[in-house]
Amino acid sequence: MPAVIAENDLSKWSDETGVRYHFPKQYKAKLSEGMEVLYYKGKLKDKAFSDRRLSSDPHYFGVARVAKIYADADSTEGHLFADIEGFIPFEAAVPIKADGEYFESIPVSLINNYWRRAVREIDQAVFDRIFSEAVLSAPRNVWGGPENSLQTFETRVIGTEGKKVEYYGIRYERNPRLREEAIKIHGLRCNACGFDFEKAYGEHAKGFIHVHHVKPISEYDQDQVVDPRTDMITLCANCHAVVHKKPQQLLSLGELKAILSGRWVFDVN
Repeated sequence: MPAVIAENDLSKWSDETGVRYHFPKQYKAKLSEGMEVLYYKGKLKDKAFSDRRLSSDPHYFGVARVAKIYADADSTEGHLFADIEGFIPFEAAVPIKADGEYFESIPVSLINNYWRRAVREIDQAVFDRIFSEAVLSAPRNVWGGPENSLQTFETRVIGTEGKKVEYYGIRYERNPRLREEAIKIHGLRCNACGFDFEKAYGEHAKGFIHVHHVKPISEYDQDQVVDPRTDMITLCANCHAVVHKKPQQLLSLGELKAILSGRWVFDVN
């Protein structure tokens, strides 16, 4: 499962955004090597840090992956470090709410201190929903060292889409209202690369987009309730095909966007 890691504007630890993250031992079981993480900052408390943040309000500001976890040798309390790889900053802050609702689910038992937790586990659907709101900056040499890259992700791109079109044509016939609602929520532009069929092909392609189920219908044991906001996403044909390139290793939206971030995206302005 993915996680959210909270970063303070000022830390007494030797943290470095996108390189190394320090965290207390009580979160040891919540971070693991290879895990996808979203970076989070709380509300601005010291205006001296205003120019170093994307927003003064609580927000998500980047995505990365945990490479290695090891003990802080200088800690007497069992604290740990996580080496971070593939950090990609967002170009704009992603607020913690959309349409008045939090992206993250807050347990009743943690309602008073949830946002102060250094590491917060989230499920893949929540990760993908937050990530779908992000505009990514291309990986770049932020810290003066070797350029970060997402070498742990597969970067092959395919063009075959016939089988996928047939499969999702059948889906639309079974769930036309869910498809329409998903398009209302997620829009007609590809949520991974930004491709707009109408912009590229004109009136002939107006209103056309693929609707992807986070969990394929073929994996359902029986009819299940599907929430278009969290269980579906709109993708272009190419991105949709890449997601399903390996049926036994379905790419998440986060992994797909990470692949694209090191290549190119369509101009969505």
